[in-house]
Amino acid sequence: MVNNVTMKLEKLNLVDKFLFDETMEDKEACQALISIVLENEIELLDKPETEKELRVSPQLRQVRLDVVSMDHNKKLYYTEMQKRDTGNLIKRSRYYQAQLDVSLLEPGCTDFNLLNDSCFILIAPFDIFGHGLYRYTFEGGCRECPDLKMGDGAVRIFINTRGTNREDFSQEFLDFMEYVTETTDKMADRTQSNKIKLIHEKVKKIKISEKMGVKYMQRWEEVAYARQDGKAEGEELKLIKQICKKLLKGKTPEEIADDLEEEMGIILSICELAKEFAPEFDSEKIYEKYCKVFHDSYEQEI
Repeated sequence: MVNNVTMKLEKLNLVDKFLFDETMEDKEACQALISIVLENEIELLDKPETEKELRVSPQLRQVRLDVVSMDHNKKLYYTEMQKRDTGNLIKRSRYYQAQLDVSLLEPGCTDFNLLNDSCFILIAPFDIFGHGLYRYTFEGGCRECPDLKMGDGAVRIFINTRGTNREDFSQEFLDFMEYVTETTDKMADRTQSNKIKLIHEKVKKIKISEKMGVKYMQRWEEVAYARQDGKAEGEELKLIKQICKKLLKGKTPEEIADDLEEEMGIILSICELAKEFAPEFDSEKIYEKYCKVFHDSYEQEI
C-alpha cells in the first residue's frame, strides 16, 4: 500500500494540491513562486502558512487557503492552486477576499487604513476569462475614468498556465507555466531559471521523503472517504466506468485525470486496481475491490 502511494506521490505535479501545499511551506520556494508569477522580486518576512482556515463567525462559511505569506512591507499574499474549473472561481475569490479583509482588523479598531495591502493569486491550468492571456490582474477601477484605480491596496490575480501571449512575458515565467503541470527533472533541467530549480529541489525532497509518503497516504485516504461519504454508490461506480472506458482506449492515468478533471491520487488508485481485471476491465468487479481496499486500509490505520 505504502509503495503504491509513494509511486502516486512521485507522479504528482505542482498543480496537485498536496504537492503545492507541501512545497510552499518552504519560505524560499514560496518566495520564488510569487516572484516568478508577478515578475517582481518579493522578499517574504516569515515562513508561509498552508491550509489556513478562516471563519469570522460560526454562522458563516469557512474558507481554507492554500498558502498565506507576508513580505517585509506587511503586504499579504494569498496563493491558490486550482486544478479544476468549478465554474465559481471568480465569485469565490470575492468571498475569500471579504473573509480575509474582515480577519485583518482587531475588534474595536476604527482606522481602516490599518488594513494590510493584499494580493490574491490563483494559478490554474485553464483560462477562466477566455481571452488567451497568461495573467489577468484586477484592481478596483472606475468605469467613467478607466485610468483611475481605487487604490485600496487589494489586487486579485488569475494565472492561466496555458496562455498564448508569450511575447508579453519573460522566459522564466513561460518556463514556470509549463513546469506547473509537468513537474519533472526534464523540465527543471531545461530551464535557466534559478528560482524554478530551487522550487524543484524542494519538490524532489518531498517526493522521496518517506514521511511525506505516509502523510500523502493519510491525506489520500481522508479524501477518498470524504468522496465515499459525499457520493452515492452510483456516482463512484460511474467514475470507475468512465476510467475503464479510457483504459480500453489505451489512455494513461495522467491523461485520464486530465480528461475527467479528477484528482490524480484517485485515478491512479483505480487504475492500479484495474490492472488485475485487464483486458476486459469489469467495472463492477473493480468497484467491489475498490471498496474492499478502502475498508481494509482504514481498519489497519486505526
